[in-house]
Parts: sequence; structure tokens; C-alpha cells
Amino acid sequence: MNPARRCSALFGQLCASSRGGPTARRSFSPGAVSAPAGTRQCHPGVVAGGGGGGGGGGVKGTSSGAPTAGAAAVCPMGGSSSSSSRFFGTLAQSLKSVPLTEPDLYLEENPDQDLDQDLAEIDPDQLLRECEEALQRRPARPHRDLVYPNSMAHCHHMRNPPIRVMQWNILAQALGEGKDGFVRCPLDALKWQERKYLILEEILTYRPDIVCLQEVDHYYDTFQPIMASLGYQGSFMAKPWSPCLDVEQNNGPDGCALFYRRSRFSLQATAHLRLSAMMLPTNQVAIVQTLNCQATGQQLCVAVTHLKARSGWERLRSAQGADLLQSLRSITSGRGGTSQSQAMPGSIPLVVCGDFNAEPSEDVYRRFSSSPLGLNSAYKLLSSDGETEPAYTTWKIRPSGESCSTLDYIWYSHDALSVECLLDIPTEEQIGPDRLPSYHYPSDHLSLLCDIKFRDESYRLM
Repeated sequence: MNPARRCSALFGQLCASSRGGPTARRSFSPGAVSAPAGTRQCHPGVVAGGGGGGGGGGVKGTSSGAPTAGAAAVCPMGGSSSSSSRFFGTLAQSLKSVPLTEPDLYLEENPDQDLDQDLAEIDPDQLLRECEEALQRRPARPHRDLVYPNSMAHCHHMRNPPIRVMQWNILAQALGEGKDGFVRCPLDALKWQERKYLILEEILTYRPDIVCLQEVDHYYDTFQPIMASLGYQGSFMAKPWSPCLDVEQNNGPDGCALFYRRSRFSLQATAHLRLSAMMLPTNQVAIVQTLNCQATGQQLCVAVTHLKARSGWERLRSAQGADLLQSLRSITSGRGGTSQSQAMPGSIPLVVCGDFNAEPSEDVYRRFSSSPLGLNSAYKLLSSDGETEPAYTTWKIRPSGESCSTLDYIWYSHDALSVECLLDIPTEEQIGPDRLPSYHYPSDHLSLLCDIKFRDESYRLM
């Protein structure tokens, strides 16, 4: 079967799972009904093209506002095809008895189960074209350039290729529609049937090797199966008391998700952490994975987290950060019981991605910047002095007023890793007067992305 039909059938089935309401609960049905011969494809006439491996600049365009009148209607993302029967049959069997809030615990107790087994392979170029076709009546996403800091040479070595890391709070669907109160964003712009395309288009445009997401409340019905078929291995941890559960017809709790490209890394260990403050468990979580880079043989520890939101909780965020740093120090030194490495303390390079809900002036930021782990914030390198964070990573308007803040970060071990390039921050004009989210951007947070490299071979496993 040609890749285009396989991709269309798969995406149609995935999208059918959430038809009937942007946050309604749905479940997969084993098997699929065969489509009649000659059935028109979901997105006919898509021209060849699309991004290549390793990514590049974003889709050009800076306009914002409602879709233009008379544009082609977006495909309802439904339908079925026999080409995806095996995919969804396997997925349904795998998920049949897995509690949606604790799947990784289930897999630990049932190691023979694999949610990624026998998944149909998706052509990422084709899927990107389908996203673009489905979004044709929406304005294009803001164009964003890859910026190479002056001190960084733009050169790739086959034995030490750059690792592309994406950090993104994608906005939980239940919160976007039910609780966050984006007064300048039309409800139509938040519909999951189209917003999911915008999120996937952003990921597919840049093709990261590691993807760290927060506010994920469509992990099992959307991101896990699609990302698995794109060649990623995923892990998810829900918040114990997710605010999404307070929204009627929610899709389950939101949480953090971490994906890595299977062709690039092998998994050494995973730790799912519930962050504590003053010895008490909190509602915030983190995922920490120790990966082995198959190109270099070197280890890399990656963490994703989402700290407590809102002003007035600065001390709690600081305590959560301290707890996470303590766990990371133990894991990267091989003393945490989650890694089999016998390396010396701090010998495993570290990347920490997250929505910290904290400006650089907060204590939790100072904790990370002065940690014995030797962490630096990647996005400071966009500034002229290399010491200043971007003016904003989120910009939204709520009933309480307009908020323009820097809350999202990619931290890295600066002695072991170097940053080769970063995805630039859109201008105020590109974001638009109604801010985020909008018809042309799916979240109230901007995605962050950088290419990192191992500085030398002193961290290579023996």
C-alpha cells in the first residue's frame, strides 16, 4: 500500500476517536470497516514536498484572525479504512485493560505488553502535508528562524550529530475550552478537531529527536499512537489531581509527556517523579529518562516537568525545583537506583525541559542556574550578552488582564553539552493583537527548540 493512503487512513481513524466533541471521552474500537474501492482520500491532490529530517524554518506568514470566507472546508477527520485495521486492532487490545491514568505502572507489572508494538509506519512528509491541507483555511503559523549564536560554528559531524530538543506546553484541551478564559481567542479556534493539526504541524516541521510536552490530555488517543508511528517512544505521567477533571466531558487528566526517537536513542532507565515540597507530595510531576545515544555511545539524561502555576506560589515552586534537582543529581550520578551506570557523580549530561511557571527573577530559576549540576538556560544564548532570557515565552489575555511572561526553559549541562542553534521567538507583530492562543497558533505558550551536541568524548560509555 502506498504511504499516502496508509497515512490518510491512520490519521482519519485517529481523528475519528475524538469526533463529537473536542473534549469528549472516546475509546478505540478493534478493527475497521473497509472503505469501498475508489473512495476519495481525506486530503486529495496534496503536492509533494514538506520538511526534511532535521527540520528548518517554520511556515511563513504573520497574519492572524478568522479563516477567510470561501476557503475549502476542513476534513472532518473521520472515516475508516482497512489499511489501519491492524494498527487499531493492536492498539485497542493493548489499551483494553490499561488504566488510562497509570499505564506505565501497568507496563511495569506486565512487561510483555507494548503499546507501540506492530504500529503502522507513517511517512512524516505526507502527514505534514495532510496537516497543512487540513489547516488551509487558517492563517499560517508565525515564521520562525533557526538562529546560530555567534560563537557557535555551524558544522555537523557524522560521529557526533546534533540532537534536536523541543520543549512545549501545548495547552490542555479541557483547560483551553473550559477554564483558562482566553477572552480574545474565539472558541472556534480552540476546537480539538483542528487544533491537534496545528500541534502536530509544529512538531513535524522541526522533526525533533526529543519532545518534551506539558498539559497533555490527549496522550493515548492522539499523541502516543501518532508519535509511535513516526518512530518515537513515549512516556506519560498525569497530575494526581488534574484540573482537567473538573471540566465536564474531559478527556482525562493532563500531565507531562516525553518522546524520544527510537532510531537515535535506546532507553536505559525511566523515573516518574511526584514532586515534593517541604516533605509533602504536591500535584506536580516530572519524567526523567536516561538515554543512550546510538550515534556516539554516550549517555544523556532528559527530564520534563511542569511546576505549580500562578503568583503567590513562588516558595512552593522553589521547593519543587529543589526536590527535582536533588533527584536529578542522584540519577545522573548513578546513585538513584534508576540507572545502571557506575559513572562518577554528575557524569551523565543533562537536559531539563519544562514550564516552570516562574520568571527569571524567581528563586527556583536561581536554584537551577546555580545548581552543582552545572546547568545553563539555552535560550539566554539568543541575547546579545548571552545572559538574558527572552522577553516572553507566553503571551495571553484573560479576564484578569494581559500577561506577557518568560516561564519556559531548556536547561542543559554546559560543561558537557553545547547549543548549536535555537528556534527564534516570534515578534509581537507575528503573534498578533489578540495574543495566544489563536487561529494561527494552538497554545498560549511558544514552543522552544534547540540543537545540542556533546562537547567531547569524555562522557562516552566504556
